[in-house]
Amino acid sequence: MISTYDYPSAKLAQAAGIDMILVGDSLGMVALGYNSTIDVTIDDMIHHGKAVRRGAKDTFMAVDMPFMTYHSSVEDTVKQGAYLFQKTQANALKLEGFNPIIEQAIKHMTAGGIPIIGHLGLTPQHINVLSGYKLQAKTKESIQDIIQNAKRLEQAGIACLVLECIPKEVGNFITNQLTIPTISIGAGPDCDGQVLVYHDILQYGQASFPKFVKNYVNLDHVIEEGLTQYIKEVKASHFPNNDQSYHIEDTSFLPDC
Repeated sequence: MISTYDYPSAKLAQAAGIDMILVGDSLGMVALGYNSTIDVTIDDMIHHGKAVRRGAKDTFMAVDMPFMTYHSSVEDTVKQGAYLFQKTQANALKLEGFNPIIEQAIKHMTAGGIPIIGHLGLTPQHINVLSGYKLQAKTKESIQDIIQNAKRLEQAGIACLVLECIPKEVGNFITNQLTIPTISIGAGPDCDGQVLVYHDILQYGQASFPKFVKNYVNLDHVIEEGLTQYIKEVKASHFPNNDQSYHIEDTSFLPDC
């Protein structure tokens, strides 16, 4: 699984053979320059979801429900979810965390034909409550909570579960406890799948990376070199050259300057 936010990245991800694409609300920080995911709106998700769908028409695509679109009531959550699902032509929606409203909303949306992906551990929309981007499930009580919540999410009907930034032993245990697939982002190698952000995998436009990220190439260097060379050639009048220009054979009609 990979998180992408636009047409070209989705197109390349599909061409590479990715199994699932997540249009994550992390686009707020990665693509829009926000400080967190909290500023991301449902219109943002629709805009980027549509672009990703156009780039990857044949790939399973999930879309994040953004901040505070699934917390006020079950009725409002179902309404917002249906709107996002229809507008983006998604195959599933993802909701962070667990509470009674989320539990009931999952049941209602699943019954109505919207597959739901759960998300436990580090939940970025709750970053102000969690006091930062930190490892979760470190104490006996918090480990018991995440295990219990994972089971209740499965019972509510989620299709799979993303586990973020938790000890690998906890990720392994939850994976073995559930019958649905688990997807790790910093939850160790024993989950059923892995997800990373497109820009992190390719080291593209990002200055720092969490411990669980692996950069497979450094596009920043490649892109900077290309742009620098372009600037040099334009200023030196080496670009465009004759081959990169259009021509007409008869110039007799052009006035004398």
